[in-house]
Amino acid sequence: MNISQIISYWGYPYETYDVVTEDGYILGIYRIPHGRGCPKTAPKPVVYLQHGLVASASNWICNLPNNSLAFLLADVGYDVWLGNSRGNTWSRKHLKFSPKSPEYWAFSLDEMAKYDLPATINFIIEKTKQEQLYYVGHSQGTTIAFIAFSTNPELAKRIKIFFALAPVTTLKHTQSPMKKFTNLSRKAVKSRLDVYFAQSSAGTSVQTMLHWAQAVNSGRFQAFDWGNPDQNMKHFHQLTPPLYNVSNMEVPTAVWSGGQDCVADLKDVENLLPTITKLIYYKSIPHYNHVDFYLGQDAPCEIYQDLIRMMEEWL
Repeated sequence: MNISQIISYWGYPYETYDVVTEDGYILGIYRIPHGRGCPKTAPKPVVYLQHGLVASASNWICNLPNNSLAFLLADVGYDVWLGNSRGNTWSRKHLKFSPKSPEYWAFSLDEMAKYDLPATINFIIEKTKQEQLYYVGHSQGTTIAFIAFSTNPELAKRIKIFFALAPVTTLKHTQSPMKKFTNLSRKAVKSRLDVYFAQSSAGTSVQTMLHWAQAVNSGRFQAFDWGNPDQNMKHFHQLTPPLYNVSNMEVPTAVWSGGQDCVADLKDVENLLPTITKLIYYKSIPHYNHVDFYLGQDAPCEIYQDLIRMMEEWL
């Protein structure tokens, strides 16, 4: 089943929209406007869910309704929106480029943060007539939020609370399989990785994977290195890619990390926490791995109940 079919299978209403980014990508986003049997009454507070690497909006609805964050939020009275990053199964269109062209795939985390999040969040704000929304990100969904909210203060003002599940900024200590890619040359990666990702859950660009490999190798949180000073100059007006400074972000932030998470390693998370200017909550869950944040059967009691409580207190 596709995303719409899963939502309606469980008896929830859904809406689908195409959001066009400033650089021409067409993103498919989904909305669950209310829970089962909830009439459309006064405007409801809005929450936006952003998936991780090579994933999609389906992450938030892949368990039973009493275990899936999107359904739980709809049932307790939220207007729930599900995003899809450029290049995944539900966001593979462009105004000019075909997904068969190399131009289409010339993007990484930088573009998702610079174009995808502002386009999507502004679209939701306009559609719902709400001034702010709650943002929940998992893994790469936190990475692009840290970039966007620390570099785009106007966008940051739109966020009531940023809920970061398994946050990833630096990957100095990661034990993820991504480490394997860092030993390959760029040429080797470009000739084979696209084949692997064509078979993966929802897909992304090779450039995004190179960006992650760069993060593993450098231990720094910075923009994509285009491989030569001229290209970097063209994109950033400087010879090397700029570093991202999380401490510039003014958004109240709640963080959850997992003790068994081989991607968002606890040491990296512990280095991140002091840089979050408005850290309002932190919990480490010793038995959690990287996907338990949306797949875990106990995620409602480990995470979602506290997350919803914080939203209620913030209203």
